[in-house]
Amino acid sequence: MTEPPTPTPAIEVYADVVCPFTHVGLYRLFALRDEIRPDVAIDVHAWPLEIVNGELVAREMLAEEIEALRTKIAPALFAGFDADAFPMSSLPALALAARAYREDVRAGELVSRAVRDAIFEHGRDLRDPDELASIGESVGVGLPDDHDRGAVLADLETGHARGVVGSPHFFVGDADFFCPTLDIARTDGRLEISFDTEGFVAFIRKTLGRR
Repeated sequence: MTEPPTPTPAIEVYADVVCPFTHVGLYRLFALRDEIRPDVAIDVHAWPLEIVNGELVAREMLAEEIEALRTKIAPALFAGFDADAFPMSSLPALALAARAYREDVRAGELVSRAVRDAIFEHGRDLRDPDELASIGESVGVGLPDDHDRGAVLADLETGHARGVVGSPHFFVGDADFFCPTLDIARTDGRLEISFDTEGFVAFIRKTLGRR
């Protein structure tokens, strides 16, 4: 009798919608997953920095991070970023993603990607409920309710228990990776970002099996 195939473990990530490092990491991960391992699910959990840090992410910090990423890492991304839309709470968008994951994992993936593209590539202001509704409708998902808003806080609690240290923090099987594709440092007060080749290879090998 033939044994059934071993289920492929999902890749889990705790991340904020307004984190530009997550946008880069998920963009690359989804592209590779879609190309070589479309059977692997990606569960994007909420890690709301405004609660973790006790304040909304400031536009000045986002603009600095995005400029560094454009210059050194991802020149094709962040084409439509509009700093005037910030500070912006990520909680409504995170709740919309939770609502989509309640439908199924692919809907959750689509919304998780769409809300980040809306902010960073199209300059849409997700403080506007109509913008969120439009994203949900494009995937066939309604607006979030109290259950979904509670799911965001539950993700935060679970993330703390799992040792999440920031956005993005990935988990697969018994391994975890914090911001695995980037080396980030400050030199004389200036933000320095470079591509972490060794970290990227280890991460993709573990998550997607590519050597």
